[in-house]
Amino acid sequence: MIIIPAVDIKNGKCVRLLQGRMDDETIYSDDPEAMAIKWAQLGAQLVHVIDLDGAFAKSPQNLGSIRKILQSVNVPIQLGGGIRNEETVHMYLEIGVNRVIIGTEAIKKPEFIKKVCKIYPEQIVVGIDARNGKVAIDGWTHTTGIEVIELAKEFEDCGVAAINFTDIHRDGMQTGPNLDETLRLAEAVSIPVVASGGVSSIEDIKNLLPLEKAGVAGVIVGKALYGGQLDLKEALDLTRQNTISPED
Repeated sequence: MIIIPAVDIKNGKCVRLLQGRMDDETIYSDDPEAMAIKWAQLGAQLVHVIDLDGAFAKSPQNLGSIRKILQSVNVPIQLGGGIRNEETVHMYLEIGVNRVIIGTEAIKKPEFIKKVCKIYPEQIVVGIDARNGKVAIDGWTHTTGIEVIELAKEFEDCGVAAINFTDIHRDGMQTGPNLDETLRLAEAVSIPVVASGGVSSIEDIKNLLPLEKAGVAGVIVGKALYGGQLDLKEALDLTRQNTISPED
């Protein structure tokens, strides 16, 4: 299981939101590039970058900050926020993003996901954000009637690299990940699942580790890192010690 630090960008700054509310932000740095460099230097294998303004505007809004991160960080970057068409997917992959995260369009245009997966295999991540078990879209402003597992199954065997699963109620709240729903999703699909939302301490990482056998391949961490409740190096050491070998 890998630990994936988050760098969320709003108005060119590195912020964290509570439950995705754009009016409930904490600014942690005026320099998202510096934060990405910090996490990479501490040993992160992948950095999770979100263009929050892009998620709401439905198109890229922080391209300058994103380019700086790509030019300065020597580990893979996965990027989401405002990716709604093939041109944007191509643009981000062309400038050096390793994986793009597509959320809203997975609901609205599942065929679009399948098409770009064929063009860019293992470089498309489906972001599934849930509120009370139902998928939320458009920057979490609208909750659909679609079940998480129902949507995830739509993308079996089409080349999706991973599913990022976020429990919105826990995002930024540091109340612990939703272990039950994360496990249920991982057991239901063959696509690797990345947990997101709620991590508050090293204990939460320890609680997630047993889920690796079910297909939980990583966890995205944000507020706990920025607030100092979670030490990235300690978390990375823990996961390395507990890595499942191919024979397990």
